[in-house]
Amino acid sequence: MFEALSDKLRKVLKDLRGQGRLTEAHIEAAMREIRIALLEADVNFKVVKSFVDRVKEKALGQEVLGSLSPDQQVVKVVHDELVEMLGGTSTQIIFTKRVPNVIMMVGLQGSGKTTTTGKLAKHLAETHKRRPLMVSVDVYRPAARQQLEIIGAAIHQSVLKLPELNDPVALVKQALRECQLVGYDTLLIDTAGRLHIDDELMNELQQIKDETQPNEIIFIADSMTGQDAVNSAQQFHQRIGLTGVILTKMDGDTRGGAALSIKEVTGQPIKFIGVGEKYDALEPFYPDRIAQRILGMGDVLSLIEKVQAEVDEEQALEMQRKLMKNQFTLEDFRDQLRQVRKLGSLDKLMDMLPSGLFGGFKMTAEQNQEMERKFKMTDAIINSMTSVERSNHDILNASRRKRIAKGSGTSVQQVNQMINEYTEMRKMMRMMTSGGLGSMMGGLGNMGSLAGGLAGGLGGGGFRRKATKRKKKKKKR
Repeated sequence: MFEALSDKLRKVLKDLRGQGRLTEAHIEAAMREIRIALLEADVNFKVVKSFVDRVKEKALGQEVLGSLSPDQQVVKVVHDELVEMLGGTSTQIIFTKRVPNVIMMVGLQGSGKTTTTGKLAKHLAETHKRRPLMVSVDVYRPAARQQLEIIGAAIHQSVLKLPELNDPVALVKQALRECQLVGYDTLLIDTAGRLHIDDELMNELQQIKDETQPNEIIFIADSMTGQDAVNSAQQFHQRIGLTGVILTKMDGDTRGGAALSIKEVTGQPIKFIGVGEKYDALEPFYPDRIAQRILGMGDVLSLIEKVQAEVDEEQALEMQRKLMKNQFTLEDFRDQLRQVRKLGSLDKLMDMLPSGLFGGFKMTAEQNQEMERKFKMTDAIINSMTSVERSNHDILNASRRKRIAKGSGTSVQQVNQMINEYTEMRKMMRMMTSGGLGSMMGGLGNMGSLAGGLAGGLGGGGFRRKATKRKKKKKKR
């Protein structure tokens, strides 16, 4: 997310370092570059003008802490204004005592409404302990209602199936009745979309709104469409009144124009962002954390929350104890790799860490795929060992390694490389854990150390060496 904008903003702010005193000329030059960077990121031009004016006014007015250096002062002002532009504070789904709470999902065709309806139902059930019922009132798009049924089965959440009914208002009436009879406390309505906004669609949405009196009307926007998504949200809000926005496909949006514009243009907050195709790839939107990621400060809080959700604390503490006593076996190594894979792709984990942690190294999609391949190969090699071998790698002589290579479908050289990486990783993780990184991760053991070690050891160093070799070859030519 925001890669292109993040790189440009960090470069502008880096150029301010080393200045003993920031003059108005320095600020003007920086604001000019920031303005260009935001416009290239497809941020609404009115939003850009307002943002730049506010930053300039505060930077020149010294409305910052006196203990900060000149470049830090500007970074703080830019950060604070980015947070405001993104919405200020995080806003989640609002629930009332009414049963059921009704959430209308609206938006243009192709924005991802149906999939996001399923993702939100799963999130509400697992995080808020709600009991949701989903209903599709898209009676126009072929197989739209069947699509929601398939998603419901995949996430184990209920979907109202009334194939004989083709009237959207009649469908929501039946859905409300079903909630009251069965005891569902939340109704999610997947409404119809169009390729463009028309009166027929808006009239239908207004009728559904009048019938159900929803406490949330959420606009689903494809972030990749930039200002088109912002303009559509504005029109929907003017016609039916939105209470929030969910931006989809944020994992593929390097510019971020929609996210940076939509709150200021519509006045409605972004509540969630879709960051992948899986049904758990829906994240609450935190303006302060996103601003930190844009400025290369990382998002350690989100990383800790992800670790807490996926990792068993007792198991992590036991792993940390083993590391400290030098009892970290190949079986432990395999288990930790599996835990890291549960957290998501390594490039996304690295994106949550401060940009300077690995010397500015960033993983490309190809490098991430290579790392995933390496994870699978390591898993296969360790699985081909006996329990005694996994407990004591020192007994792995040549004949054992040859047998393991044959059993895992790899070569002896790959087995040797994996064992060497394991021993190096064990040393690195032990040093990082004893240095207190485990404590920084909220006492959850060495998961942060492992992620950092993988990126810096298996990923960063190795990939950087390959890149250097390629450059040298080019020079020789």
